[in-house]
Amino acid sequence: MAHIVVLGAGLGGTIMAYEMKDQLRPEDTLTVVTKEAKYHFVPSNPWVAVNWRKREDVEVDLAPVFARKGIAFRPSPATKVDPASNTIELADGSSVTYDYLVIATGPELAFDEIEGLGPHGGHTQSVCHVDHAQKAGEAFEAFCKNPAPIIVGAVQGASCFGPAYEFLFILETELRRRKIRDRVPMTFVTAEPYIGHLGLDGVGDTKGLLESEMRGHHIKWMTSSRVKKVEAGKMTVEEVADDGTVKATKELPFGFSMMLPAFRGIAPLRGIEGLSNPRGFTIIDKHQRNPKYPNVFAVGVCVAIPPMGPTPVPCGVPKTGFMIESMVTATAQNIGLLLRGEEPKHQATWNAVCLADFGDSGVVFVAQPQIPPRNVNWSSSGKWVHGAKIGFEKYFLHKMRRGTSETFYEKLALDVLGIGKLKQTTTTD
Repeated sequence: MAHIVVLGAGLGGTIMAYEMKDQLRPEDTLTVVTKEAKYHFVPSNPWVAVNWRKREDVEVDLAPVFARKGIAFRPSPATKVDPASNTIELADGSSVTYDYLVIATGPELAFDEIEGLGPHGGHTQSVCHVDHAQKAGEAFEAFCKNPAPIIVGAVQGASCFGPAYEFLFILETELRRRKIRDRVPMTFVTAEPYIGHLGLDGVGDTKGLLESEMRGHHIKWMTSSRVKKVEAGKMTVEEVADDGTVKATKELPFGFSMMLPAFRGIAPLRGIEGLSNPRGFTIIDKHQRNPKYPNVFAVGVCVAIPPMGPTPVPCGVPKTGFMIESMVTATAQNIGLLLRGEEPKHQATWNAVCLADFGDSGVVFVAQPQIPPRNVNWSSSGKWVHGAKIGFEKYFLHKMRRGTSETFYEKLALDVLGIGKLKQTTTTD
């Protein structure tokens, strides 16, 4: 028998547990270790931050779902991961041993890397966690009583730009609904070299689409920008030239700001030689497997992916929802092969399908694979995207509550569209 442990229960970890359960032999066991007892649908956080959703609308109590699926559950944060001894130490003083480990922790949010950044003693809001989104919603209500300039964006080293664009336009929509948009200048500040880069060198015409949306909504932008510090009501930003020199330093006033931070691996995973890179992200091969510790796999935002290429200001590579799901499917099936005495052979496609909601419209893009060069490189926009995002939210939360990763209808639809989770490989791959 084998004991498989999934570390983390966000998007990647939860569906990892569901798919891994289907791969087990009768004698195998599965445990999920996570710091929080409830799953939160992170894509809904921008809606929570403008009070279009309450946190209870977008969370799932995992304990009864896992119990129903026969999955052991340990809701206690990891304090130390020791891959040499196959052990995880927990904050409650206990420990867990494993035969196979799947790291699905998501990131640690590096607010501390910039003075005054973030909701924990800083001066900016965040939509990275539902707690942050709740706090942002409270701050936004106070802001609306005394409108002032707004700054939204993503700082240097950030790797998840989509939510920044989403929140920017959702805010803009809500300000119009409240009839105060005319009193609120809006600026988008980003580390990206151009609008719509997204850490991916664009997808289709995301540059043209997003620039057009910003012009149409009277939003100014600053690209290749580095946030130096944030003070109450003031953000100091450097605009960086292509050669890396600072071409201008600006002090931007604001009454409300949401800035996405850089990510890094969680503390228990940082500094482990061979397991993690210098930022603490887990190193994997084409089978989602760590080269030094072959019984360790990783999925999701915690995976180490090198940047697309040099940019004047550092930009990370995002790990989108469908890309993560493809990692999960490959990992589950590869561990299933190992359990049966075979070697891993499955590779994730890393295809990206993203619906970016703009409050009353939105942008959709498909990148197959997410990392160029691509077989499919397409983007479009329209009011239908907003409705599609609402439908996706309801569908995904339904899956989480049922304890399933993929329904028959989802698989059928993806097959029809030619959007797969596993690469078609030859025996020599």
